[in-house]
Amino acid sequence: MTSPGQRGDFPGPGEQADSSEPDEGERTEQAVDEVLRKLDDLQELPVAEHVERFEAVHAVLTDALNRAENLLSGSGG
Repeated sequence: MTSPGQRGDFPGPGEQADSSEPDEGERTEQAVDEVLRKLDDLQELPVAEHVERFEAVHAVLTDALNRAENLLSGSGG
C-alpha cells in the first residue's frame, strides 16, 4: 500500500488517471495481501496443513520480490 503523496497516487506514463484497472504493482500488492490472509487461521488447522500454507505464501512473496527487483533493475519482466 502507498501513503498519500507516494508514487501510487499518480498515473504513470501512458496511464489514465481514472483507470479502474489495477496496475501490476496494485495486483501484486493484492496478491500478497490475499495470501497473507491465509495465515490468519493457521492456528486452527492441523499442523500437517501448515507446510502447504507456508509454501503458498512463500511462492507469492518470492514472485512479488522478483517483480519488484525487475522493476527496479529496469528489466520489466
